[in-house]
Amino acid sequence: MEYFYHTSIDETEGEPKDMHPSEVVHLEHDGKVLLVDQNGNGPQLPIQGRQDEATNLRLPTLVEVERMGIEWNAIRETRIVFGTLVYRVIKGYPKIDWPKNWAWKDEMIADNSVHPVAREAIYRSIHRLVSKVMICNAEGQVLLGKVERGHFRGFWTLPGGYMDHDEHPSIGCVRETLEEIGLSIVLEQNEPLITQKIFTDEGISFVSFTYRSNWNGDIETLNLQTEEISEVKWFTPEDARNVAVSYFDKEALRTL
Repeated sequence: MEYFYHTSIDETEGEPKDMHPSEVVHLEHDGKVLLVDQNGNGPQLPIQGRQDEATNLRLPTLVEVERMGIEWNAIRETRIVFGTLVYRVIKGYPKIDWPKNWAWKDEMIADNSVHPVAREAIYRSIHRLVSKVMICNAEGQVLLGKVERGHFRGFWTLPGGYMDHDEHPSIGCVRETLEEIGLSIVLEQNEPLITQKIFTDEGISFVSFTYRSNWNGDIETLNLQTEEISEVKWFTPEDARNVAVSYFDKEALRTL
């Protein structure tokens, strides 16, 4: 198999500054990742806080993994784009008991000697967590808000959003609902609907926790954060499913 390498030029010296395969393998097992040096020798270990970029550690190629005798299963592919350069990263699970001498992925981020493609692959493998809530009234209707910014601008969604770093999902949707529409809610005592999906070839995984709550108040009394939510409205579950554009909202609304 033939491999192509991306080369960037140091404008001050006119010499190649960096060479990296356009296709590499991201093997990960229990938080450990296989790294190699520029010649494909590994496993290599990062050093947290290292500023020296002379030692360039990276993810291995298919040939280098085969040369090390590692059996593995491919899981998915991720496309990483830096400017005009496009890299293909194949995520895989190695068939080994415990990669004792591999790099902890949490230690790769803080070593400048680890190539940006490897660090970006690790960054994208971290779940983005979203917490939302279905607020229903006595007539069986569900409350949606029309979004004014972000991915779903101009569309109807359930109240909620991204969770803070140190926040439980049951707290996140309550906070977001208060911030967005000025409504303080109490969640029902049940387990949330948990859904997960990767939407694009960029490989970013989203996990959504959707809870339920009851409220029978007048929506005209709500204090909307108008730069984020321009309008709220009661919908029947069927109508809500038809107008919702979020995959996670649609999956949650199917349970009503």
